[in-house]
Amino acid sequence: MDPHIAARLRHAELEHHTRRHFLSQCGLGLGALWFTATTGRSWGGSGTLVKDPSQPLAPAAPGFAPKAKRVIYLHMAGAPSQHELFDFKPELLKLNGKECPKEFLEGRQFAFIQGVPKMLGPQFPFKQHGQSGAWVSDRLPHFTSVVDDVCFIKSMHTDQFNHGPAQLLVHTGSQNPGAPSIGAWATYGLGSENQNLPGFIVLTSGGKNPDAGKSVWGSGYLPSVYQGVQCRSEGEPVLYLNDPEGINRPLRRRSLDALDRINRRIAEETGDLETVTRIAQYEMAFRMQTHATDAFDLKLEPEAVHKMYGTQPGRESFANNCLLARRLAERGVRYIQLFHWGWDSHGAAASEALNKGFGDRCREVDQPMTALLKDLKQRGLLEDTLVIWGGEFGRTPMLENRGGGEMAFIGRDHNPGAFTVWMAGGGVKPGTTFGESDPIGYEAMTDKVSVHDLHATILQLLGFDHEMLTYPSQGVNQRLSNITKTGTKVVKGILA
Repeated sequence: MDPHIAARLRHAELEHHTRRHFLSQCGLGLGALWFTATTGRSWGGSGTLVKDPSQPLAPAAPGFAPKAKRVIYLHMAGAPSQHELFDFKPELLKLNGKECPKEFLEGRQFAFIQGVPKMLGPQFPFKQHGQSGAWVSDRLPHFTSVVDDVCFIKSMHTDQFNHGPAQLLVHTGSQNPGAPSIGAWATYGLGSENQNLPGFIVLTSGGKNPDAGKSVWGSGYLPSVYQGVQCRSEGEPVLYLNDPEGINRPLRRRSLDALDRINRRIAEETGDLETVTRIAQYEMAFRMQTHATDAFDLKLEPEAVHKMYGTQPGRESFANNCLLARRLAERGVRYIQLFHWGWDSHGAAASEALNKGFGDRCREVDQPMTALLKDLKQRGLLEDTLVIWGGEFGRTPMLENRGGGEMAFIGRDHNPGAFTVWMAGGGVKPGTTFGESDPIGYEAMTDKVSVHDLHATILQLLGFDHEMLTYPSQGVNQRLSNITKTGTKVVKGILA
């Protein structure tokens, strides 16, 4: 037979083999398929990351000894003004009320500033605190007591000046939807120490979710089991966690067993790995019915702890979420993400004015975030818990003049050029300040830190080389620290 004809017949024969035949006869099986889907350059040089789809959150060792075992990320959605909190600039105070020099405006994009705005000095008094001499404004009186446990990064910068893309960049490494969040990467790489709770939990406060929506805690191209689970600080922590009326625990168990058999049959027939992970998620939900109720019950805390945090059980608040974060951390949850909405201080209304709403936001977070650091420290958890605080960008040193005219309230526009993030615990050098912005806090000037640098540093503290923790997608080994950007580095100056 002509070899070309034989080849075409063989090709036609292969086309008629079903996926079921491939799975049952070729000896690969679901485990091998999972191996193929997840093999790539991972931690530890030539090692590979192989996940058991039936236990996707099983604890895993990182590439090298980690400084942090877990992360609590406190995101102030809307971008708090560094000029009113941590980045004191005497030169800006001298320029207050003067017209902005033209060189500060040429070639720059603003969300709302038009024409020639006036410069705006810091609106609140600053003092140095602690042995480290950290500058903090009077808006955060409680926080001044823990500055010697904190490392301030004052040279953060980004290339996004709108909230949605900037929030995505901060939490996923990409300004576009579809990339996994830091929490998804962390639980993919490390699993979770507690198999009865999700490895990645999200808590929100302030009345709204972040502008970028749930993509900021999504799993992107990673398996969906690694996405953040949004829980509530009032009512049921997770909707539909309780069994409906007439359904008891044994009946729920039998229902899950039946569903498990159906899903396993589908997985064998289709080779869909998401079906295998779905089984694990159903089992997790069953275990959560017992363990989540306990973890989220703030009433179990003594009165002294509630007074320390300023909590009010049963209400949605940043204070409640900070206390929940500590309870989840001590139960082995790998990544805990808090979002507090309302920091977009344009001055277009009282709620978003530096001379009104900004002060309210500061009061909402000052006591609880301070209590969180003290509580973690006294329980011996801060040493291996990395706490991060920040927004998605900074604010301008100029007064916002929406429409080109004077506004009723005081505010600042978006500024991607410079902002401040602080970190504590988990291998970070305490009582230090890294980097500096220019004399008016407009641009990062020395020891600049990009968002990708921050990601590389977080992964380093968790025990990963940021270039090695990868996942194959769209023909490329993707990573958190962005394969399209060069020069991404670990910020070694903040490491203890």
